[in-house]
Amino acid sequence: WYHDNLTRHAAEALLLSNGQDGSYLLRKSNEREDLYSLSVRGKDSVKHFHIEHTGASFRFGFNEFSSLKELVLHFANQPLIGSETGTLIVLKHPYPRQVEEPSIYESVRVHTAMQTGRTESDLVPNAPSLGTKEGYLIKQGRIVKNWKTRWFTLHRNELKYFKDQTATEPIRALDLTECSAVQFDYSQERVNCFCLVFPLRTYYLCAKTGIEADEWIKILRWKLSQIRKQLEERNATLSS
Repeated sequence: WYHDNLTRHAAEALLLSNGQDGSYLLRKSNEREDLYSLSVRGKDSVKHFHIEHTGASFRFGFNEFSSLKELVLHFANQPLIGSETGTLIVLKHPYPRQVEEPSIYESVRVHTAMQTGRTESDLVPNAPSLGTKEGYLIKQGRIVKNWKTRWFTLHRNELKYFKDQTATEPIRALDLTECSAVQFDYSQERVNCFCLVFPLRTYYLCAKTGIEADEWIKILRWKLSQIRKQLEERNATLSS
């Protein structure tokens, strides 16, 4: 979770796009050589805290720590006060430098820019999150089984669909934590179809091409695997 020369703006883009409450990373400060910045995501914003490296220790506010590991362990249990708002933030989720991504999905632009040496102006404010996808799909109606073209967006654990690409309010937002399976479907009289299985309803969707359907299936399955992984980790932590 040490990101070296990652800039403030790129850190915000990463944590807001892909992080959650308590996600954090450490980077070199843009201000002075002896300073590090701890970037931590709160509810909808990212706070930045200075950590001074004295040579022998790391100083954070009134506290001194012999190592960064000691600092993080301390603040994983003690609330970290966030700026003038008084928001309490706890360091819960280290944001790794190497992020697992679905194999069919292009690398997030932030990581690409870090590797190619470009600046954060190439990334912000449009840095996409990992596993984000959008596009038109044809969806079967729930009651009247007709098919309508809808604009779909996948972001974090939500799959939303809109009347079209210009609509601002979604018709519905599907919580993928409740989805049990995503698979190709051959029961409909259409090609390139797949379905999402939820407890109360199965959604039938069709893409324009087989490749596009395959991409949606792979990225949605990757999302489900990540959700299950997080759930298993949470359960393991609670049981221990």
